[in-house]
Amino acid sequence: MEMDLNPRFASQTIFEGDGGSYHGWSSKEFPLLAQAKLGAGRLVLQPNGFALPHYSDSSKVGYVLQGCDGVVGMVFPNTSKEVALKLKKGDVVPVPLGSLSWWFNNGDSELVVVFLGQTTKAYIPGEFTYFVLAGGLGILGGFSTEFTSKAFDLDKDEANELVKSQSGVFIIKLEGSKANMPKPQENKNKELVYNIDSAEADDCVKKGGIVTTLNKTKFPFIGEVGLAANHVKLHANAMSSPTYTTDSSVRLIYVLNGGGRIQIVGLNGKRVLDSEVKAGQLVVVPAFFAVAKLAGDEGMECISIITNTEPVLEDLASEESVLAALSPEVLQASLNISAVREKHLVSKIRKNSIILPSSN
Repeated sequence: MEMDLNPRFASQTIFEGDGGSYHGWSSKEFPLLAQAKLGAGRLVLQPNGFALPHYSDSSKVGYVLQGCDGVVGMVFPNTSKEVALKLKKGDVVPVPLGSLSWWFNNGDSELVVVFLGQTTKAYIPGEFTYFVLAGGLGILGGFSTEFTSKAFDLDKDEANELVKSQSGVFIIKLEGSKANMPKPQENKNKELVYNIDSAEADDCVKKGGIVTTLNKTKFPFIGEVGLAANHVKLHANAMSSPTYTTDSSVRLIYVLNGGGRIQIVGLNGKRVLDSEVKAGQLVVVPAFFAVAKLAGDEGMECISIITNTEPVLEDLASEESVLAALSPEVLQASLNISAVREKHLVSKIRKNSIILPSSN
């Protein structure tokens, strides 16, 4: 089975204007996204940039890559109240399927949000499709004046004003009093937003880095999108232990900062990827395939999603290694090594964490 796992940058500029831009990964140029039924996009909002209310055909997780004063408003399915949440760098915010959302940059610098999600119910597998309520491509404007006037109990002039006053498309820039958006509801942030950057790490290795996993147990709201998230920050030349999923989960990795190398080993022990990666690139790790990351001289930081709310990962080289769990006799026979070599190997494994510091 041939798979093209090469990392890719976002190649599609879906929208660009004064208020900001939205970029995506094309399933035609990255067929593995469609095969894995995953998708990704990057929203960039300029100061006072406003992404008009919309919903999509995919559930996803947003990670705030840049910015300190963003606001997202959401109306969840089967509810009748809007929730406004404050966003800053490092925040993870799940967006359940069918949720209506808008995004606003209330700060003085760019607000950048990376979206990673599943496209199992999408019109185009591997891509998110958005449905905007208002504006030049809005749903409201698609109905005839007759239907709109009857639906809202308006005369024809009022109905035309309702659908034609906003000519902007998807992302606009607000000016003056229009930039006064709803204030975030701080009591809701703890329930619906999780800052993974400042969270206590699951593994922290001196001169190595950190690993933080966000699952349904730790952050119940992420269960609404059927995903878990993983944040890895490696110091210069440090390595994360080779890991694989045992529950058929697929992983989608986005390189946030720095760079290095990623290797993936799949069927029949074949190395299917051995590539340099840079900030802004996306990598898919198929189910059951093993992956390891090696940071470059500037270190490497990644955010990833896993298609299970409580993923089960096994690793090969740390103290929790499945190799070290094998009986000495089985390990000796499997690797064709002596008892002395087996004992030495296991002693090394027992001392390792999931992050391996640079040997320099």
